[in-house]
This record gives sequence, C-alpha cells and structure tokens, in this order.
Amino acid sequence: MASPTFETIHLDIDALGVARLTLARPDMHNALNPTMFEEIDQALDTIEADPTARVVVLSGAGESFCAGGDFRWQQSQREQNRASRIRSGMPLAHVLARLDTFGRPIIGRINGSAYGGGVGLISICDVVVAVDSAKISLSEVRLGLVPATISPYVAAKLGPSYARRVFLNGKIMSAAEAQRYGLVHEVVPAAELDQAVNAEIDLALACAPGAVQMTKKLVQYVLAHDMADNLIYTVDRLADFWETDEAREGLTSFYEKRAPAWRRKHSDKA
Repeated sequence: MASPTFETIHLDIDALGVARLTLARPDMHNALNPTMFEEIDQALDTIEADPTARVVVLSGAGESFCAGGDFRWQQSQREQNRASRIRSGMPLAHVLARLDTFGRPIIGRINGSAYGGGVGLISICDVVVAVDSAKISLSEVRLGLVPATISPYVAAKLGPSYARRVFLNGKIMSAAEAQRYGLVHEVVPAAELDQAVNAEIDLALACAPGAVQMTKKLVQYVLAHDMADNLIYTVDRLADFWETDEAREGLTSFYEKRAPAWRRKHSDKA
C-alpha cells in the first residue's frame, strides 16, 4: 500500500508490515504543532487500513526525538479565549489517546532528546529503546506551564513516586535515569539503536497479530478495573480466542513442529 505524502512526518510501511512513523521537523527538533497532530492521525488511519501492517516504530528525524510543543503555537494560545484554548488542546489529547490504545504494538525508537509533549509520546509506546545520549524532561513547570495533556500517560508509566520526582521540578533525566524510572526499557549507544529496535521488531513479528491486539486491550482493561470485572472479562476473552483461526494455527504449528504462518523476521526483508 502506497503511503501518503506529509509535511511534518514520514510514513513508510515495508514488506514485513513494519510501519515507520517518523516526526520530520528536524530543524525545529520535531516540535509538535497542529499540522503534525493532524498528519499523525492520518498516518494512523493509513496503518489501520493496511491489513499487512503489524508493528509501528515511532521515531524522530535528525538529532532530537521531540522537543515538545512548538513554541510559536504555544505562544499563540495566550491570545485566545478559554474556549479556543480548549479546542487547541484537543488534537494532542486525541492523538495521545489514539496512540495509547492503537491496535498495533508501538516501538519507540528514541533517537535523541525529548521534552514536554515528546515525553508524552514516549509514554504511549509499548516498548521504548533510547540512545544513551538522550536527555528527557517534563520541562513545563520551568516555563510556568503544566504538563496537563500528557500527564495521564506519563504518570501511568512512572507511578506515583517517580511522577512526583520529575513532574514538579522539570528535572532533566538521562536515558539511564529514565530507564530506572520505568519510562524507557532499553538504553543503547547510537550505533546500536537500529540493531536493538530490529530485535524488538522481530519479537513483535513472531506473535499472532490478532492475539497481540487483543492482549494490548486486555492489559489496559485489567489495569483499569477491579477483580470482579476482570474475572468476567478475562474468561470471556479466553473463550473468544479459542474460536479464532490464530489459535487453531498456533496449536497446529506447535504440534507439527513448524513456524506458524504469521511469523516473520527482520532478516527476511527483501
């Protein structure tokens, strides 16, 4: 499937079903603006419509991952009335919510530093691999602002203790600190970034796409509900999946000692 052309991002979906979504305003350190919000949303539409797309790699062009909100866009909100500011804030809120619940696993390829909204983008990734030189900060309070829209996702990743540790003072974290706090899963030298990301891609491509999608929903559901609700939900999902073609193929391939039909590897790419 041909990918559309964008102004602020790049999208490429390869033959293995790896969708590479790259923030592409390197001269502005990939700062977020309304055009980018709209184009990310369109890119997600394209990925959802492609049945071969199985995993998303989110990264940035140039030396930074994402510097947060574009300063000129943020400044323009100061002159707006309250209703207009609320409307201005909704596109980022929508994009973050959609990414957080997106039906494909999202691997964060954090190629450089991230501030503000860029930390929000890290937080919605299912797996995060960062270069060891990256600096990461919720810098809003240093500017007299609050990290409002991104806070549900960042706080969920950090937990109460580390959320207070970094939300309230704009602390600049190293990639290693961000890993200790639970925001980043793996930290590697720049020369090893693509190798580490490819290893995560291979893990994703070894799994049944439908099972991955349902499991992502499962994790989010059980974390948000009590034991009684989870008992009903989890038993229902298990019953559902025994009826799927993937379950039949998975069990058959296991007994026949062969790879299931969905298994791919990055090394298989032509």
